[in-house]
This record gives sequence, structure tokens and C-alpha cells, in this order.
Amino acid sequence: MYKLRYLLALVPVFALFSACEKDGNPNNLPELDPNDYVGTVGGFKTSDEILKDNLVAYFSFDDTYNEKLTNTAPTSKTGDSFVDGFKGKALNLNAGYLYYATQFAAFKQEAFKSFTISQWIQISNNGSKRTMLTQFARPGMFDGNLDIRLNTNSYPASNIDVLKVGPRFSTVGGGSQDNLNATKTPKIGPGNWVHLVLSYNGLTGRFNVLTNGENIGSYSDRGTGNNLFKSNEPNELIFGANYNLIPGKSVSTNTEYGLMTGKIDEVKIYNAFMPDAVVKAMYDLTIAGK
Repeated sequence: MYKLRYLLALVPVFALFSACEKDGNPNNLPELDPNDYVGTVGGFKTSDEILKDNLVAYFSFDDTYNEKLTNTAPTSKTGDSFVDGFKGKALNLNAGYLYYATQFAAFKQEAFKSFTISQWIQISNNGSKRTMLTQFARPGMFDGNLDIRLNTNSYPASNIDVLKVGPRFSTVGGGSQDNLNATKTPKIGPGNWVHLVLSYNGLTGRFNVLTNGENIGSYSDRGTGNNLFKSNEPNELIFGANYNLIPGKSVSTNTEYGLMTGKIDEVKIYNAFMPDAVVKAMYDLTIAGK
């Protein structure tokens, strides 16, 4: 009788172990094939796979100034030409700009709360004027919704070791927030393509500045609530200038910016935040031609 009770007591134990062996995937997750990840970087095979469903604007500058997804053409431009770029052709500005007096649907307030802006640039310091690389402009106002400002005035053109990147954005509360690379910097100057990425999280207020796959921003946590980014409407898009540098559009007497001299290529704008590791994967894949 004792042996019988002992054997009966072991039955549920054996059943438990048996169940554990058979149910190695209790959540019915799909099986992963390691071959799917051979040759990938960060899980991606090409840079085009990254946030592909969140890409809302793309300027390739391959012999066209039109935005690729909407075919929107610039309203006015000056000092512009096409040259060999990082990929295909690039926009070359010689004291120039492109101005799109168009309300892109993708940049309306409710559609544009988080964002990532990726672009390849060649730029030099000039020792006298700041450069407005890209501005998501607000008609009649000096400050835009987002200003990608390069402090090219800080050093002479001979200094190719330091570029100060100081983007700012307008907030829900009517103020502004910004970031700056206080210690880290990319190498710039003729022949040096720099991958510049701004990435903003509309939930946490995280505002990252990255160059060549490295986070260089020193003040990335910009706060929530009234400090969150706001894409005020209407808004327009400018490469290489602000309103004060466009004939007939001046909004103030401020002269700290000069028309851009430099190159811009492969501008991709997403309506989602891109974590640092994914930005690094994008950089590595693009460098590899993928």
C-alpha cells in the first residue's frame, strides 16, 4: 500500500515535467530563422527598411528638387545646382536656398509630434555667419517650428575639426527648447560627408542629435508638458536660409544668418522617433551601400 501511494504521488510530478518539455513555446511566438539575419546590421538588410512605414518626406536631389512622395516643387530658389553627392546627385548651394511655400500634410500639428530627420551634408565654417541648414518655418515669424542651426560663425573655414550643431524647436507652451554638441563633433570641410540626424520623441521629450552614428547632443532631455514640440500651422520648408534671406519674405532686422554654401543629400523625414542604435544601423548600412 505504501509503494502504491508513493507511485501515485509521483504521477503529477512526471506530468509536470512532461508538460514543460512539450510546451517550450507557451506564447505561440513565430519561429525565427537565423538565416534571416545573416548579413544584417541591427536586424536590417538595407537602410530603406528602417522606419519605412513612417517615411513622410524624401528629397533625393537626384536631378530634381521635388519632394519624392508628393512631387512638391520649390516655390523659389537661388544659388542652386546639382553635383555628385553622397548617393547619386546632391543639392549644391553657393550662397543659396530652396523655399517650399507649401503646407505639407505630413507636417501638420496632429501628424507631426515625433520625428526623425536624416540628411547627408558637406559644410564648412566661415567665421562670420550662422547657417540655417533646414527650417520648418512659420510664416511671418523669425523662429520656425524646427530650426536646424549650424554655428558656422564660430570658427574660420580652416577649422575642419569642430562644427557646432544647435537645433531648436517651438513648444506647446509657446516657448522653445534646444540642444547643442558641447564636447563631441564630426570632422567637416570639403570632401567630408557628415550624416546628421535629429530624432525627437513626442512622448518623453527626448531630442537627440547624432552625426555619423554617434549621439553628440549634450542636452537631450527637453521635458514634457508645455515643453513638448508643437508643429504650428501653417508651416513651410526652407533649405539653406530663413525668411530674412529670401527676397520679399523678411520678418525682422536680424542678420546673424547667411545664405548657405555647402551640399545637402538624401534628406529623409519620418514621423517617428528613431533610437540611437537604429540611427547607427542606418549609418553603417548607408556607408556599406545597402
